[in-house]
Amino acid sequence: MAGRIPQPFLDELLDRADIVELINARVPLKKAGKEFSACCPFHDEKTPSFTVSPQKQMYYCFGCGAGGNVLGFLMEHDHLDFPTAVEVLAQQAGLEVPRESLSPQEETRRRQRADIYSELEKAARYYQDKLRQHPPALNYLQQRGLSPDLAADFALGYAPNSPDGLAELYGTDPQAIRRLIAGGMLIEREQPGRGSPFYDRFRDRLMFPIRDQRGRTIAFGGRVFGDQKPKYLNSPETPVFHKSRELYGLYEVLQQRQKPPQLLVVEGYMDVLVLAQHGLRNAVATLGTAIGAAHIERLFRQVSEIVFCFDGDAAGRRAAERALDACLPAMLDGRRARFLFLPEGEDPDSLVRREGRASFEKRMQQAQPLSDFVFKL
Repeated sequence: MAGRIPQPFLDELLDRADIVELINARVPLKKAGKEFSACCPFHDEKTPSFTVSPQKQMYYCFGCGAGGNVLGFLMEHDHLDFPTAVEVLAQQAGLEVPRESLSPQEETRRRQRADIYSELEKAARYYQDKLRQHPPALNYLQQRGLSPDLAADFALGYAPNSPDGLAELYGTDPQAIRRLIAGGMLIEREQPGRGSPFYDRFRDRLMFPIRDQRGRTIAFGGRVFGDQKPKYLNSPETPVFHKSRELYGLYEVLQQRQKPPQLLVVEGYMDVLVLAQHGLRNAVATLGTAIGAAHIERLFRQVSEIVFCFDGDAAGRRAAERALDACLPAMLDGRRARFLFLPEGEDPDSLVRREGRASFEKRMQQAQPLSDFVFKL
């Protein structure tokens, strides 16, 4: 639905909402004087420190500091963006969300983004189907120790070894082709010959859909099976994908029933997957770029502690220093960052296979606090 939501409607919606009723449907509350309490849904605890005030129509956790109004709770607990949270609350109240008009340019951009989301989702399903039909790709996953259930959780796929594989899905529809080019899936030939003037960006690769916090496919990463170069290939920047803001695996982390107390930042897709296969479902990866300020803010909106994981060599320390530079301006009260350096020649994928989950978790617990890392530079 297009357009901005008028502020008077938001005020009316919040006046009508019953925060106790909404939260109690998701987290069982107990009466505690004039307020209600429960164990916090946003961090692990045994003694309830999460309170809900019907008078103030607010919630607050004295343990982790999470707090806000009913819209904030919906966004945090149900992993919704603001417009979607408004829609959910309005539906419960029996109201239709009004929208202010967009300019023609804004409406054009909105439609373009919606079309790209649709085509990328179709492509993700196409790649998933092709994975099931391609034994070498399935064998590769098995050799890496990744289960079919994990592959399904992360919507892994396979891009056929063909320059026009997506044509099988879209044919020659010119509008679909334009949308696929805008979404980074097709490339225009500089000198078209007798064949198609377009070709698939991803060919003969294991495909990793990159999803935003609403679960929409916004881009892909592709990994070769042999020694071809580049080993990994990512979607280019598009109207719906900006790699300086996105993190692979964050959507999957947020689908867990309880948010983890910390997030582990690693370098690659396979690191995220292998850690998840070993029960460590709190890892995310940057997308072929150094960790930046936008990444840091996105991470701290979800947890109060970040653990950066790097190789123990010179390149790993340089990457850690860049992460430190990005992190320092965001270090507000209650936020923590630590640095885990792995033995030289190891990455999270290889180390968790060799040592197991318990040993890797111990390494995370012993990671250097940010202050220690600063003083050792």
